[in-house]
Amino acid sequence: MTYVIAEPCIDVTDRSCIEECPVDCIYEGSRMLYIQPDECVDCGACEPVCPVEAIFYEDDVPDAWSHFTRINVEFFDELGAPGGAARVGVVGHDHPEVAAAPPSA
Repeated sequence: MTYVIAEPCIDVTDRSCIEECPVDCIYEGSRMLYIQPDECVDCGACEPVCPVEAIFYEDDVPDAWSHFTRINVEFFDELGAPGGAARVGVVGHDHPEVAAAPPSA
């Protein structure tokens, strides 16, 4: 199991969660942040600091955003598990479904 970042993060990317993550497993795309499921240690440090309440334990993702569990996994299909977001920096792209989402207000 892992934590998942869902739709409220699109176009927000506050980065508070990145600062709290002890294992550096939260990566930055162009429009939202993603948690690398193989690197996440399920500590939950990121969840309470998210200002838009976009982070959920995998079993607790609301039904309306359940597809974000898959989106977070698929974002890393090409990137893999680099072992830390700091060394990667901004990835510069998003999952196709996030990229196609209308801009957040």
